[in-house]
Amino acid sequence: MNPLAVVTGGTKGIGRAAIERFLTGGFDIITCARNASDLHELQEEQKSRFPDSKLHYLTADLSVRDDVNAFLEFVKSKTSFAEVLINNTGVFIPGQIHNEGEGTLEKTMETNLYSAYHLTRGLIPVMMDKRKGHIFTICSTASIIAYPNGGSYCISKFALYGMTKVLREEMKSYHVRVTAILPGATFTDSWKGTDLPENRFMEARDIAEAIWSAYCLSPRAVVEEILIRPQLGDLN
Repeated sequence: MNPLAVVTGGTKGIGRAAIERFLTGGFDIITCARNASDLHELQEEQKSRFPDSKLHYLTADLSVRDDVNAFLEFVKSKTSFAEVLINNTGVFIPGQIHNEGEGTLEKTMETNLYSAYHLTRGLIPVMMDKRKGHIFTICSTASIIAYPNGGSYCISKFALYGMTKVLREEMKSYHVRVTAILPGATFTDSWKGTDLPENRFMEARDIAEAIWSAYCLSPRAVVEEILIRPQLGDLN
């Protein structure tokens, strides 16, 4: 039986790259996203590439608590134990605290922080019981550096980074590994329409490879955080 990884926001960018890397490593996958057709396309593509692995999906908007609960129940219906959780769901709405639209903070926190918090709480008890598992949260360089047009996004990513640090301390004695991933500008849909050259960005597969490498360490070691930036530096 293949080990299983849960990856949220799996149809694009870092989530999709992480799915492909873990499938290559012999995992089964459970994922979610808001667009059903994108999920179906992902499943069909990976089925032909990785016939010995399974990819299950549920259409869900993890900024909505009921959808988080539904996804948790879906995961539990497929497996009793997810060895890896990659909290990747996120949204970026540019703006500044004094001028961003009403409700931006709430939407951003619900998507970037609360989804990871509730999903982790739902899946971690079995990891604790088995004294095994690895939780990755996709934070950002915006978790440690404030950007002028970052507004609520920076607030949410600072909070997500803090949550990951707390979780790391809590899980030490249970042998559950916790890793924060802090990527800089990565060529994903968040940068769609940019005039900047593609070589100013990292590739999503760079982040996926870093996640896989951290997972592959022995159980006696944990990479607590990975800060990874474009070779030519940050984009602001």
